[in-house]
Amino acid sequence: MSTAVVTAEQANPRVIPRAWLGACLALVAIGVAAFAGGIATDPATAWRAFHVNYLYFGALAQGGVVVACAFVIIGAKWPGPVRRIAEGLGAWAPLTFVLFLVDFLGREYIYTNWINGPPPAKAVYLNPARLFWMDLVILGVLAVLTMAFLYNSVRPTLAGMSSRGGMFARWTSGWRGDAEEIEISAARCRKLAPIICLVYALGWTFIAFDQVMSLTPTWYSNLFGAYFCWGGFLSAVAATAMLMVLHRNSPGLEGEITKARMHDIGKMLFAFSIFWMYLFFSQYLVIWYANLPEETQFFEARLGSQFLVDKSGINMLELARTWELGLFWERLREPYVKVTLFVWACCWVVPFWVLLGQRPKKTPAILGSVAAVVLFGFWLERNILVWPSLVPKDSLSFLGVVQVGIAAGFLGAFVLVYLLYTRTFPSLAVPRRA
Repeated sequence: MSTAVVTAEQANPRVIPRAWLGACLALVAIGVAAFAGGIATDPATAWRAFHVNYLYFGALAQGGVVVACAFVIIGAKWPGPVRRIAEGLGAWAPLTFVLFLVDFLGREYIYTNWINGPPPAKAVYLNPARLFWMDLVILGVLAVLTMAFLYNSVRPTLAGMSSRGGMFARWTSGWRGDAEEIEISAARCRKLAPIICLVYALGWTFIAFDQVMSLTPTWYSNLFGAYFCWGGFLSAVAATAMLMVLHRNSPGLEGEITKARMHDIGKMLFAFSIFWMYLFFSQYLVIWYANLPEETQFFEARLGSQFLVDKSGINMLELARTWELGLFWERLREPYVKVTLFVWACCWVVPFWVLLGQRPKKTPAILGSVAAVVLFGFWLERNILVWPSLVPKDSLSFLGVVQVGIAAGFLGAFVLVYLLYTRTFPSLAVPRRA
């Protein structure tokens, strides 16, 4: 007898697999040890690695909530449980607020280029007190909005679970009946979703200005905030795609992660990677043709001089076309250039060319692999946004025992929080069957 799928969803609590739990705890232990060891031996490196990973996972988590909010705003019906996978990333958002408090303790090593003497024209804006309180409020508001969205989103899935007591009893207090709870939840989520998207766009723009762009205090770009925010959103789309593939045979989700849904999320990954590249190129093109030193310095430290007009007025791309390739390849060896180009390949070239057709988007191994490449690419991209401003001559400054150990710790903690939310707490909801 076939079962009919109704519109309601049912939370699906289950235990965390021991292997995953053990792996996450081991990674967290490695991260704590690496950070402690780094503070004792090389505090500048430890705090800068912490800063990069706090920004990467913070933007990724908030981007996951924004992806879920986008589904709500447009009234998308196709995602089904995919929305739960995306919004589960937001369980990390309150920790971003806490981690900022920790991160600020290392301000002498992170904001070293201006904290003791910002450029006179920016002295009013670039001061530690303003940065701390403004960014703390932004992250605090986003944490509260995220928790409110997650609560209202998941509450209707808890029908019949109040008898379990504890958290389930608290989250289902004052139950009004399934139909009314679903209606109230949808209405509240529709109100919260656009607010969260707007606060994310505005708030993380200022965080990008304060905590990334200010590391080169004489550089500025009005488009940088939008570029940084979109990177977090695209990272969340990639994480959702990868988690879809990993969850396709999970209990209660059998048959729910369909080829059609993978195709749709694959189209999002494909299209939004193009838009990310568009934002990058829009920013780069204006800076390139103006060729003002205060603007080109940021790109020259990452892309090298061959992608700019040099001091003699020679465009290095034009020089390469005239077969003077020796100088072109020599300049590719300038600090951070190869890493930056590799980031470009991971975040745009791979998703664009691999996901160009329909079949790759519908193939779990291909879609999941591309999503993983994009996620790794954005981790490298966050490193490239930070390290060249602080260690301009060392292309591998972001690699080392301390740096990789701290990144592993953040990864373990992020995965553990996701597992706790989607498996122990209310939970990765699945369609309720009659």
